Amino acid sequence: MSENVALNFVDRLVYEDKENRKIDKVVTRFPPEPNGYLHIGSAYAINISYGIAQKYGGQFNLRFDDTNPMKEDMEYVHAIMEDMAWLGCDYGKEAFFGSDYSKQIFDYAIDLINKGKAYVCDLSMEEMRTYRGTLTEAGKNSPYRDRSPEENLELFKEMQLGLIDEGVRVLRAKIDMESPNLILRDPVIYRVLKEKHYRTGNEWCIYPMYDFAHPIQDYIEGVTHSLCSNEFINHRPLYDWVLSALELKGILPRQIEFGRLNLTGVVTSKRYLKQLVDSGILDGWDDPRLPTIKGLRRRGVTKEAIFDFVNEIGVPKTSTTVDYKMLEHFVRQDLKEKVKCLMMVQNPLKVVITNLEETEYVDVDNHFSNPEFGSRKIPFSKELYIEREDFCEQPPKKFKRLSPGEEVRLRSAYFIKCNEVIKDDQGEVVELRCTYDVATKSGSGFNERKPKGTIHWLSALDATRCTVRLYEDLFLEEPSDDQLIESINMNSKNVYDNALVEGSILNFISQGEKRFQFIRNGYYVVDKLTSNEQLVMNQIVSLKSNF
Repeated sequence: MSENVALNFVDRLVYEDKENRKIDKVVTRFPPEPNGYLHIGSAYAINISYGIAQKYGGQFNLRFDDTNPMKEDMEYVHAIMEDMAWLGCDYGKEAFFGSDYSKQIFDYAIDLINKGKAYVCDLSMEEMRTYRGTLTEAGKNSPYRDRSPEENLELFKEMQLGLIDEGVRVLRAKIDMESPNLILRDPVIYRVLKEKHYRTGNEWCIYPMYDFAHPIQDYIEGVTHSLCSNEFINHRPLYDWVLSALELKGILPRQIEFGRLNLTGVVTSKRYLKQLVDSGILDGWDDPRLPTIKGLRRRGVTKEAIFDFVNEIGVPKTSTTVDYKMLEHFVRQDLKEKVKCLMMVQNPLKVVITNLEETEYVDVDNHFSNPEFGSRKIPFSKELYIEREDFCEQPPKKFKRLSPGEEVRLRSAYFIKCNEVIKDDQGEVVELRCTYDVATKSGSGFNERKPKGTIHWLSALDATRCTVRLYEDLFLEEPSDDQLIESINMNSKNVYDNALVEGSILNFISQGEKRFQFIRNGYYVVDKLTSNEQLVMNQIVSLKSNF
C-alpha cells in the first residue's frame, strides 16, 4: 500500500472500501447534537473522522444533528463552530444541519409507508415495551402492524398536521419482532413533538428518531464512511436496513465503529456537564476545571497537546479507559520549548539587602535551554521578594532553602545570607534582613563554596501584582449519578490575589504572548478576566507530573 499504509483498523477498512467500491472521494462527518459544548472526548472522535478525510484527500463535514427540538439551541451551534475553528478542523465553507433535510426525511418516511415497510402505531410507550419482548423472549406484533398503506398515510398526515397529541401515536418501521437484536423489533422512526425548533420554529410537530434520520442525512451529504463509537454497534443493522429499505441508489454510506474513549477523573456526559454548570459552583462552560474544549482553552491547553494526546491513544476496536492526567504530559511536552521562563512569587515575603548601596542589574535568559529566546535584564535592588515557603525559621534536617544564619543562591543573581528576622505583633514573619556576597554573581565563575539551594525572587522595583489561580481535580473520586454536586472537590480552585510577577510579562503580553513558564511553579496562561487594572493567570499544569 506504499504511502497508504493503514495506521489503524478504521484506516485499513476505509482504504479497502475505497479500492473495492471504487469510491472517488472519501467523505466523513462529525455530527454533534447542539445541546451542549464539545469536550475532550469530542476531540477524540473528531480527530478520527477528520484524520481519515485528510489522509485520503477527501471531505470532512460538520453536521448538526438537530432533529430533536427539546434541548437544542443556537448558543451551542455557535460554540461548537468556534471550537472546531480553534481546533483547526476545516469542514468546508459551511456546516450542515439535519433540520434542513426535514422535508426529505419526511418524504422518505412516506416512501416506506407506501412500500409497506412502516406503519402508524397507537400503542402507548408502556404497551410498546411489553410487546417488545426481552433478550430471551421474542416480541409480539402490534395490533396496528397490518394497517394498509392508505390508512397509514392518512394517520401519518394527521400526525404531521398537529391533530395528534404527543405520545398517542408514532410511526414504526416494520422489520422483525422476533429479531435477536431488540433494536430491529419495529423501532419508532417518527414521533409527535409539539416543541418550537430553534431554527425551523413551529413548521414541524413531528420529528424523526436519530436511527432513522442519521443514515438518510449521511446519504444526502454523500458521506461514504460514518465513523462512530462502538456504543452504536447494535444500531448498525438498523442503519443498513434504512438505506436498503429505501432502495437508495449510488454509493451508500458505511458505518464503522471504533472503541469508545473513557477518561478517569473527569465527566464528559453532557447531562453531567450541564448539571455542574447550572450548579453555580463553576464559572460556566469554560471553567478551567472542565474537560470542555472551552475549559481546556481557558486553562491554556494547546490544540497541539490535545491532538498529541488523542493520537497517542490511537483507534482501538474496544473501549479504552485513559487517565485524564496523561493529557498533562503532552501539555508539558508541547509548552516546554515554546514559552518564555519568568519568575513569579505566589506568596511574597519581603527581603531587605542591607549591604546593597545601589540597584544592580542582572542578565536572565528568557528560556532555560534555548538561547534563541534571548535574555532580559532585571533589577537586583535593596528590597526583594521571595516565596514565603522558601524560608523556615526552624528548618527541618534536609531543608535546602533560606533560614537564619544560612546562605542561599538567588537564581541568576547572588548568594544571600539571612541575618535578622522581623516579625509583627502576632509573631508572623514579615521581613528578612540579609546581606549579599558581591563576589558570587551568577556567571562569574565563583565556586569557593556552594549554598544549600537556589530559589527564585523578584525585585520590588520590577514586581507586578497578579492574581494566580491554581486548579486541582474537580472530583477526588468517581462521582455518582445522584451525588454529582456533592462530589465536587471544594479545593479544586485556589486563588492567590497577592502574587507578584516580573514586570516584563506585561511587555510580552502586549506582543501577543499568553503562556509562560513560571520558574519552579509551572506553566501559566493569561485569563480572560485580565484587565488594565489586574493581571489574572491560570496555572495550566505544574512543572512535574504526579501521573
